[in-house]
Amino acid sequence: MGEVSNKQILLKDYVNGFPKESDMELKISTMKLKVPEDSNSVLVKNLYLSCDPYMRPRMKKTEGSYTDSFSPGSPIVGFGVAKVVDSAHPKFKKDDLVWGITGWEEYSIIKAPDTLFKIHNTDVPLSYYTGILGMPGITAYGGFYELCSPKKGETVYVSAASGAVGQLVGQFAKLLGCYVVGSAGSKEKVELLKNKFGFDEAFNYKEEQDLSAALKRYFPDGIDIYFENVGGKMLDAVLLNMRIHGRIAVCGFISQYNLEQPEGVHNLFCLISKRLRMQGFLAADYFPLYQKFVEMVTPHIKEGKVKYVEDIAEGIESAPGALVGLFSGRNVGKQLVRVARE
Repeated sequence: MGEVSNKQILLKDYVNGFPKESDMELKISTMKLKVPEDSNSVLVKNLYLSCDPYMRPRMKKTEGSYTDSFSPGSPIVGFGVAKVVDSAHPKFKKDDLVWGITGWEEYSIIKAPDTLFKIHNTDVPLSYYTGILGMPGITAYGGFYELCSPKKGETVYVSAASGAVGQLVGQFAKLLGCYVVGSAGSKEKVELLKNKFGFDEAFNYKEEQDLSAALKRYFPDGIDIYFENVGGKMLDAVLLNMRIHGRIAVCGFISQYNLEQPEGVHNLFCLISKRLRMQGFLAADYFPLYQKFVEMVTPHIKEGKVKYVEDIAEGIESAPGALVGLFSGRNVGKQLVRVARE
């Protein structure tokens, strides 16, 4: 096979503070559309790339984290949807569709293809495998159903509720018969939560002078389950409003990722006084449940009981702006980048 041009998005250097598009650069290289037969590798053509908040900490030098820092001068990596071009791995063959970790580039060589999930159901948009049927979906499923042990009639609060994970957690909670409130950062997103995703209530946290008072307004008897995506002042306010034996699933701290000195949390005594359970988790903890999750959620998608909103940026050149936009709330719904069509 011949060589092809390969556009790549590289990280220039480690980033402090708020990331900028100029922290990344577009490079054009060439590569052969063939992998060595004894390599066990898979060569893929990337179709969609996922922009996720957890990628921000990887843009700085960190030690002891659950993910490695990106390497300056190398392509950024993240979840994506791709089509197999060539394979030396027995599990994959040419033209298979897959999702998993790939490079921010048009073509990637996956040296550990056992981490890829093969896509069998193409009755839904392929882009869904960056979101509702991919990492954010299993995150919402595992964090809510498995970690929080929800019961019908409980009260559920979701921060960053219009994002890739939050919009699903709220809908899963409604399917179970819970009372659900979400917060977001714009009037448009608040309306989306109430009118599209079926949340019982929603509010714009930027318009609230006192977050604890806002939560008391929506949860006069307290919160049973909090799905945490934000951290900082929001977590502090929630702790004051949790009910006894409440559960907090800690998915992310997006308000803290761009701070050189993270904010402190002052109300942790509530963990004792209210006998709360607060636990962090990773999507990968629940990857073994992926098939069970897909069998649960796919019928709901097809019946329109679970809805999903995507914000798709076109072309790999738009990827830096799409990623940076996550941290100012520019996206509405799941942010992803369309690199190519099949």
